[in-house]
Amino acid sequence: MFTGIIQCVGRVRALEPRGGDMRVFVATGNLDLSDVQLGDSIAVSGCCLTVVALEAGEFAADVSNESLSLTTLGTLKNGAPVNLEKALRLADRLGGHLVSGHVDGVGTVVSVRPDGRSQRWMFKVPNELARYIAYKGSITIDGTSLTVNEVEGACFGVNLIPHTVEQTSFAQRRAGDAVNIEVDLVARYVERLLGTGEGGGIDADFLKKHGFA
Repeated sequence: MFTGIIQCVGRVRALEPRGGDMRVFVATGNLDLSDVQLGDSIAVSGCCLTVVALEAGEFAADVSNESLSLTTLGTLKNGAPVNLEKALRLADRLGGHLVSGHVDGVGTVVSVRPDGRSQRWMFKVPNELARYIAYKGSITIDGTSLTVNEVEGACFGVNLIPHTVEQTSFAQRRAGDAVNIEVDLVARYVERLLGTGEGGGIDADFLKKHGFA
């Protein structure tokens, strides 16, 4: 699990095809890797990846075909900036919201405009994700926890303060760019419980069997 508070902007140092998928090597800049071990998780632009190799100031992770096809990782180039966050510890502050690192889909930057000292960013998401996005709800974009300020159909807007722009890869994003989207976990669970999605609602026999009814 993660918080959506970006700890560092890293850079893709190398991309290595391996048996049909890919290994990515990420230079971590000033991100402290002293407490990271092989097998630990690091969110790379919102995608939870497993550390398979470690060197000073760098780690490597394998990216499956599933992740390559459903996220922006499949379009990475050498030198590309990526938002980095180490996995949440139980004693850490939860400054953003609970983020799983399991990307739901790819959205697009529609527009960026000044809003006081901040910036108002508009995004468009696939129609099947739009129902999970609510006014003043939480959304994760390229691993960054943000608050939804407006929603209209499959489009929504967020406000980015100068600090967020400067400390994340948003500083290099432009209209038309693709971004990783993770909707709020709570929205998905509520849909499942209420039976508004494909999974159906709460099954009484299931609850009784497992001691909940």
